Amino acid sequence: MTTIIYGGTLLTPDETLPDHALVIEAGRIVALEPGLHPVSAGAHERILHADGLWVAPGLIDLHVHGSAGSDTMDATPAALAAMSNFFIKHGVTAYLPTAITGPGAAIQAAITNVERTPQPEDGAHHLGVHLEGPYLSPTQRGAQPEEFLRQPDPGEYDSWLDSSVVRLIAVAPEIPGVLSLIEKGVAKGIRFSAGHCQANYEQTMQAVDRGLNQATHTFNAMLGLHHREPGTAGAVLADERIYAEVIVDGVHVHPAIVRVLVQAKGINRTILITDAIRAAGLADGDYDLGGHIVHVADGIARTSSGSLAGSTLTLDKAVRNVMRFAGVSLNQALAMASRVPAEAMRWSGRKGVLEPGADADVILFDASLNVRGSIVAGNLVYDNL
Repeated sequence: MTTIIYGGTLLTPDETLPDHALVIEAGRIVALEPGLHPVSAGAHERILHADGLWVAPGLIDLHVHGSAGSDTMDATPAALAAMSNFFIKHGVTAYLPTAITGPGAAIQAAITNVERTPQPEDGAHHLGVHLEGPYLSPTQRGAQPEEFLRQPDPGEYDSWLDSSVVRLIAVAPEIPGVLSLIEKGVAKGIRFSAGHCQANYEQTMQAVDRGLNQATHTFNAMLGLHHREPGTAGAVLADERIYAEVIVDGVHVHPAIVRVLVQAKGINRTILITDAIRAAGLADGDYDLGGHIVHVADGIARTSSGSLAGSTLTLDKAVRNVMRFAGVSLNQALAMASRVPAEAMRWSGRKGVLEPGADADVILFDASLNVRGSIVAGNLVYDNL
């Protein structure tokens, strides 16, 4: 079956192509063609009319713990299903379920659950696991459970590196043993991010030289910038090898600093994430995160000590926010939530773009940037057209 999306404006996201058709076959994009509406569909064609809509690559969230009452650490197929169903309504077609620091058995259970859970037919696809911890700094722990923070142990992490689904690991570069972990993981194709760390500039650079290429929620839970002591944040801003995650909810990072980050890193090295927890999509109240209760008030999640504890942000809202905060175009904002995270994870040409040969993960949204439809692997799984 060939699916043809007619009448919309394609955002590749680097080009704007009005009155173009997007042609999909066998779960892949096969063509982008200028053209008018067809009179009728052929026997083996499905027509989607996108008049007045934007057509763009599906969004990719590399750092998200949960939503809709579920969390990666629940380690159940039902939890992944609930998360996937929530994400797809907000334009996220692919994501990394993110585990928080916890006992080894709990982390392994989350990994095993993703390994064994088939991709859903009605939601976003999980593309592996992001381990946020447990090799993080106690002094920059944020909402990470302090009692489970520890130094790297090959007897523990070798099985994680050998799994089929661990894709990204957040580490504190200054902790003894982390550099060896990075070297081993990079050799297996795993990406690493500097986060929840007290690493100075030199320690961060040592990690980058060994293959670390990302920064976990930049500015949050890392050694800050000083003009004589650049710290982790200074290394992130200065080194073009590093992709910088940022939570653009107006709470974690001031809008002016979001603008500074985008200006310093550029569109091609800035990644929009949500760091959302199970409270995303739900009312204010108390929720579990890593075995501890966090309180959500006015949509802001905090621990009992007042530290921020993830977010309730959705990625489509982050796209809208970064346009206002950083003064970027729609194409640029979309790139930071699609093409750029794909490039950071070495998924270029397959995810995050509208081009022949890429996976047919596509979203359609209206002039107010509300998601109206989401396509995953060529299938329309969210339809509000």
